[in-house]
Amino acid sequence: MPQTPPEAVSSSSGSSFRNILKTIGPGILVACAAIGGSHLVWSTRAGADYGWSLVGLILLANLLKLPFFLYGQTYTAATGESLLAGYLRQGRIYVWVFLAINILTGIINIAGVAMISGALMSGYGISGVSVSNLTLFVLVICALLIVLGHYRVLDGVSKVVIIVLTFSTIIAVSLAFKKPVETIPGFVPSSPYTWASFAFLISLLGWMPAPVDLSAWSSLWIFSREKQTGHKASLLETKIDFFLGYGMAVLLAVLFLSLGALVMHGTGEHFSDSGLAFSKQLVNLYAGHIGEWSRPIILTAAFVTMFSTTLTCVDGYPRSLAACCSLLGNLSEKRFHSIHRIWILLSVIISALIVQFLIKNLIQLLTFAAVVSFMTSPILAWINFKVMRSDFVPVEHRPGKWLSFISWAGLTFFVLMTLGYIYSFFQASV
Repeated sequence: MPQTPPEAVSSSSGSSFRNILKTIGPGILVACAAIGGSHLVWSTRAGADYGWSLVGLILLANLLKLPFFLYGQTYTAATGESLLAGYLRQGRIYVWVFLAINILTGIINIAGVAMISGALMSGYGISGVSVSNLTLFVLVICALLIVLGHYRVLDGVSKVVIIVLTFSTIIAVSLAFKKPVETIPGFVPSSPYTWASFAFLISLLGWMPAPVDLSAWSSLWIFSREKQTGHKASLLETKIDFFLGYGMAVLLAVLFLSLGALVMHGTGEHFSDSGLAFSKQLVNLYAGHIGEWSRPIILTAAFVTMFSTTLTCVDGYPRSLAACCSLLGNLSEKRFHSIHRIWILLSVIISALIVQFLIKNLIQLLTFAAVVSFMTSPILAWINFKVMRSDFVPVEHRPGKWLSFISWAGLTFFVLMTLGYIYSFFQASV
């Protein structure tokens, strides 16, 4: 796979509006990947169970993860090679670590988000088809869109999805504010900041806004975007793309928490752990409180959220795995594309098998994936920070005072929260 942009790509130091439009893409794709399990499942459940008390923690998590996602795109803009190539410059062991983590979390994450998509699809009146078969249909459609349409389709679909999702969610939240929920008599809100709630907090943070390994995806997508538009983005244009996508992910995280807090908190209702029951409950409860006519808005907002996440995951995980294999084997770009397709096929097959035969409790599956994602955050975040401060990065593009401060604060936070989870796990086992 190429480590530097293609020769045909034109470079411009300016940042005209036209060039910015040519750059926008990888950041939006990261937003689409992020706005899924973390938002629809964990943010909504956070609002439903704990009201507004977790807004601060969600904003803090997004702030502390920001540098490590930013490094994925700025490293490529500053050096002309992928973030994973930067891993290789630090030593082959770093690429192997990333590969192992992605294999561990990738298939489970794809299976989880695809199953939620399938469950939500059943809400469109599809009868006689099981959720597992609808999940398989979603996986196949996503794989075909990527294999046949390549990056162009992925980029186009993601932009349409993010627009529909944002407007649908804003409308739903606005309607919910106009009709506040009535709490049950004697309701006493519970605090999420207890050892008993620690596992939920880690699950929320693991995918908030996304696992840190997604930082490598945007780095790889930059090359695809350059091939599509013929424009090599400047560092400023790359940052605009990043902050646009990341800002959307943060906004929608708060909006989904708001939906949970406004519609469910204090009603005595709780989300089911079953994928099908969860999807129906989500739509029914919102429509019941906001109005039956809002059902299509809620269903569409939920479905496009999960479909966009599934689509980007079916491309992103195999793409990063193929990049690791290509770097370790010093393979050509042609071989990279072949390996990418193989990983897509394997990911879809294994994910479908998991959904068909192994999944009994969707939330347990998502919890496991989110916890693993969070516990690997300190490792991948530290590597990203190390790569960005390496001698290969021009001095003027290395993290400054504030980015370094947030990076160290984030690393400290990830480690302390991981140790806290381990402690709470053993406490619960005693």
